[in-house]
Amino acid sequence: MMVILDRPYVSKFLEETILEMNLPVLENQSIDEFNLDEDINFLEDKDFIARVKNDIENNKRVLLYSNSENPINWISKNLSFTDLAQKIDVFKDKVKFRDLLKYYYPDFFYQEVSFAELEQLDISEFKKPFIIKPSIGFFSIGVYKVNSDLEWERAIKELKQEVKEMADKYPIEVINTTKFIIEENLEGEEFAVDIYYNDLGEPVILNILKHSFSSEEDVSDRVYMTSKEIIEEYHDLFLDFLSKMGQLIELRNFPMHVELRVDKSGNINPIEVNPMRFAGWCTTDLAYYAYGINVYEYLFGQKKPNWEEILKDKVEKIYSIIVADLPKDIEASEIKGVNYDKFISYFEKVLEVRRIDYLKYNVFAFLFAESSYENHGELDEILRSDLREYLKLKS
Repeated sequence: MMVILDRPYVSKFLEETILEMNLPVLENQSIDEFNLDEDINFLEDKDFIARVKNDIENNKRVLLYSNSENPINWISKNLSFTDLAQKIDVFKDKVKFRDLLKYYYPDFFYQEVSFAELEQLDISEFKKPFIIKPSIGFFSIGVYKVNSDLEWERAIKELKQEVKEMADKYPIEVINTTKFIIEENLEGEEFAVDIYYNDLGEPVILNILKHSFSSEEDVSDRVYMTSKEIIEEYHDLFLDFLSKMGQLIELRNFPMHVELRVDKSGNINPIEVNPMRFAGWCTTDLAYYAYGINVYEYLFGQKKPNWEEILKDKVEKIYSIIVADLPKDIEASEIKGVNYDKFISYFEKVLEVRRIDYLKYNVFAFLFAESSYENHGELDEILRSDLREYLKLKS
């Protein structure tokens, strides 16, 4: 049982869990900037690798968790004696992921195209709308929904600018803007699921988040929510699909964050899988506020939530993650500050606020909120807001 921490963010909750469980952590270049507790059991590369080899030789469970996808390259180079790199690659590369699922979705349209080929690509015969996104991507970066030939021209223009801006923010293992996938648009409501496959290859669901959008064209990450109603309605449906997917590649002791759509007939259409981690930027911690589930403890302890017991006395509340991203028409350099007090006061009940360096990541906060069912409107409004009212501009 081991952990690799990396940019962009390590939560206090994850740090405290690592200390309580005495989990070994790889001592990499990113550790210093997080100012983590000195009592954490840090291991240098050679010791970390030796620990993994020793577990394999002694038929012990090899269970690795990372808060980020940045270490994928390190895993590929240093843990090639395991099957981790191969499994990560299948899920991280969206084209390979579609190849894997052909058995269950033989008629699904998708096509890989290089960034250099985009402007010359003839899309006249493509069924519209369709989605274009990096074949290796993260955080809705470079994702566009195209409804017409005219929108394609605009999307390419905006995409080129976005690629330029994001080039230095994430490593190529997290976002590869040289290759893109064009695929048919999936209808229905979108969900994000934090799961792990246990020793027996069984999927264990730790949280289900409904991803809300402001319109048909919206592809942002502004609002995710979970509730008793969401868990009860979708848990068994998702578990069945995840069992089938895991069998295709024989997954065991493997954490992941899965994105799915469910259409009006209850059919599941997978969007993508983010391997080795749960919800990004440690936002998976929301499961503790909502259900008392420490997802890291459940993963490393091979525990299954007793959802019937957990949800039995749950009052009708919505627990949400708010991703406070900057308006597209405002450069981060134009901002002199954020009115966090005003932003926080908007919500009925704030559980936690994580202030983010917007100059680096174009996001000024991640906020966890609790809302009563009758006050669902506060989430609808924040979903539609461009959030400029919370920004202090230089001029």
